[in-house]
Amino acid sequence: MNSKTLLGQEWQTLQANHEQHERNALSIKLVCLALCLIGLALRLPPVWIGFTVLLCWVQEGIYKTYQSRLTERLQRIEALLGQPEPMQVAMQLHTDWAASRPGSIGLIASYILSACRPTVAFPYLPIVLMLLVGRWLTWL
Repeated sequence: MNSKTLLGQEWQTLQANHEQHERNALSIKLVCLALCLIGLALRLPPVWIGFTVLLCWVQEGIYKTYQSRLTERLQRIEALLGQPEPMQVAMQLHTDWAASRPGSIGLIASYILSACRPTVAFPYLPIVLMLLVGRWLTWL
């Protein structure tokens, strides 16, 4: 197989995985909302509901960080496919990642940065704020 065919196959596989991560992120959001509503209905302490929200938020941040790695590779493949004769070998996702992998602190920072993106922070931040305001109102 020539390089463009292999790159095309890799692009298709990574694009499907990229979309699956988007569906997984939406599922995490929906499960989080359901757990919050159940927690509120059962009158669980807000700290436990908040902990659940934060746990889901961090999990989605991890998913989105991995998805961003796929995005970087997809963009590299698209650039290579635009060349007449791609010089890079296909199927190098993990090799590329290992070569550019940050240390533990850098990896944790990338998870936090992903979690802070507006498309990830919604609906987690509003739920946490609602819990805090609700808790504050009960203290009055």
